[in-house]
Amino acid sequence: MIRKLGTVTLTVALAGSLAACSSTKTDTAASPAASAKASTAPASAAPAKAKTKLSYWTGDRHDMDYIKSVVQKFNETNGENIEVEMVVKTEDFNQAIDLAFASGQAPDVIRVKENTIQPFAAKGYLKPIDSYLTDAIKKKFPVIDDFNRIGGKMYSLPNYGSTLRLVYNKELFAKAGIAAPPKTLKEMVEDAKKITAVGKANGSYGFAQNFKSPESALGRSARVIAEASGYGGLGFDFKTAKFDFTSYKEILQSFKQMVDDGSTLPGMESLDIDPLRAQFAEGKIGMYISFSSEPGVYANQFPAKIEWAAAPVPTIDGTIKGATSFLGGQWLAISNTTKNADQAWKFMNFMYQDEVLKTYHEKGFGLSMVPSVSSVAKKPEIKGIDGFLPIGNDGTWPLQPTVTVEGMKFNDAFFKYMISGGNLDQIIQDLNKRYNDALDKAVTKGDVKVTPNPSFDPMKLMMK
Repeated sequence: MIRKLGTVTLTVALAGSLAACSSTKTDTAASPAASAKASTAPASAAPAKAKTKLSYWTGDRHDMDYIKSVVQKFNETNGENIEVEMVVKTEDFNQAIDLAFASGQAPDVIRVKENTIQPFAAKGYLKPIDSYLTDAIKKKFPVIDDFNRIGGKMYSLPNYGSTLRLVYNKELFAKAGIAAPPKTLKEMVEDAKKITAVGKANGSYGFAQNFKSPESALGRSARVIAEASGYGGLGFDFKTAKFDFTSYKEILQSFKQMVDDGSTLPGMESLDIDPLRAQFAEGKIGMYISFSSEPGVYANQFPAKIEWAAAPVPTIDGTIKGATSFLGGQWLAISNTTKNADQAWKFMNFMYQDEVLKTYHEKGFGLSMVPSVSSVAKKPEIKGIDGFLPIGNDGTWPLQPTVTVEGMKFNDAFFKYMISGGNLDQIIQDLNKRYNDALDKAVTKGDVKVTPNPSFDPMKLMMK
């Protein structure tokens, strides 16, 4: 029995049909049950190949049922007696990975994202996959430095990208007399107040984000507003090659104003993304900002009981001055501690088949970044996807340097300000100093290389 770390484990036997989606925070998909009928093999028959068991950990839940079915198919057809156990961890995924490696219980295959692949690689969690890459694979998959290839070594291949949009309840907007989604921060604050005024009696509020994790909440909201307004969404100024969180000032002031106005869903500070989605599906939230996985969520995971749509995020002043993130460029990676790397690659290679990626796109779980897939895949036929399809001002920003900062991280500091107040100018000044001190140390040690780019233009990042 494999001991799970800090979570409740649910074992699902995938025999014939998939089990319904569980509400537990960790779900495990095991291989199909063996046939109940025992067979008698001839004495001269070769011994069966020993079973190789692999574990695959992911933090994604919106695509869980589909990926379970793909894992099941691999388990049934791989021909090498490989059995993959899929574990879905929807909360504190990064911490769970850290704990798993620290205790020697790391999974064999890991779902990585643009904000985790660099830290995971730096910690030695990931195994380079260069030796497995054929010329055909290299030609098929577009490689992005810092997203797939880090320090000259390949760790993952792309599957899909995600756009970020304002998701809004059309019914609440109409009830509040709002003709169109907000284009400025001021309009967003005003709209949230209007929605709360007409909806509060029924438990509906204007705005929410999943602030149980400030990193996740601000990473899918304040970040993209900053980018669309022309600033690096994680506080890094590519022109000066220094951290400068001044660009967050007006965004955080607006978020705090919604809190002070009582326009945010009560208990938002302890809300995770799935409970937020459940509340939105019930009509209790006027708007929030999130990824292009939301249509799949409201079609499969939390069937929406309201009419909703997605629109470009507001900017600080209503003017688009930079690309909004088209996030992606990686999907699966192999653990550096696995004892079954070849079998893990066989599973990973199976997951990256054209048919798997094509179906993933067509079901609306993500927008394919693989040319050979996107060129033949049909437009996802799923409600709400139109508002998330890439448009001219979507684009991929370069990655900012990863530093180890002393003291409170910027997401936590900003969230504390939103809830408790304080001197925002002093908070930003403190963050700038601590983050740039950490950057200077990393550069001195040779862990990070940064070069100022005075001609950096966020408008040129937009998709052609």
